[in-house]
Amino acid sequence: MSRILKTVIVNGSLGKPSRTRSLLDSLHLQLGQALGQSAQAVRLDVRHIDLVDLVADIGPVLYKDALSAAARDALEAIETADFLIVGSPVFRGSLPGLLKHLFDLVDQHALQGTPVLLAATGGSPRHSLVLDHQLRPLFGFFWALTLPIGVYATPEDIQGGVVVSEALHKHIALAVSLAVPVLSALAHSQRSSQPALHALERQAA
Repeated sequence: MSRILKTVIVNGSLGKPSRTRSLLDSLHLQLGQALGQSAQAVRLDVRHIDLVDLVADIGPVLYKDALSAAARDALEAIETADFLIVGSPVFRGSLPGLLKHLFDLVDQHALQGTPVLLAATGGSPRHSLVLDHQLRPLFGFFWALTLPIGVYATPEDIQGGVVVSEALHKHIALAVSLAVPVLSALAHSQRSSQPALHALERQAA
């Protein structure tokens, strides 16, 4: 019997359709397949949160108690997820301010030990630094468990909503291969306190 991980995929793009969503969909597909084929099968129970759908709800709001019901529901989904996949476009060398604002509203203790797979898209390869210089420190503040390799894509890598770059396919496969042991350990851990960290401790023992 497969174990289930409550998974939330956050798309930080402010456009539809978006290359960021295409990259996240590819990550989700390949990760789901790899987990399903692992020795101890794991299934991702996925919810998508697209930032573009929340612009009017969170843009003018500074405090959680002023959020709409839809925005509160999205925030609760993030805070209670077993696993997050977060993707961001890069503008002027940085992630969108509204994506940062979304996580400003997340409880600072809610993501402790939660595995996070990072992804980003941008106009040129130089923007790939956003993964390690901005997104990783953001989730480090939350004491989340950012997975070893993030995935970055340029317009040449994704065309017509499809990943066309062989190099990107290989990078996604590498990120997935490193994520599977962590997520499998989490899904099969029987401990309830800080499950991701305890699962890693048991795996390493």
